[in-house]
Amino acid sequence: MPNPYYDTIVSLERQGVSRQYIQGWASGYLGNPEIEEQRMTDAWQAGYADGKNRTITTASDWRAQSAA
Repeated sequence: MPNPYYDTIVSLERQGVSRQYIQGWASGYLGNPEIEEQRMTDAWQAGYADGKNRTITTASDWRAQSAA
């Protein structure tokens, strides 16, 4: 049986999306309240908005920079 929450998290991790975005997405998807202002980042806010809307529209904007 498909699990959209789990499948999306795994997909985002494989794409190299930032952890802040993924944490925000998970919180928004689950309907958690927003985190404290001092801990909030742009990536977290984008993930939270996408999670609430159950999309990953801006995920590609938040790919983690690889240190090569």
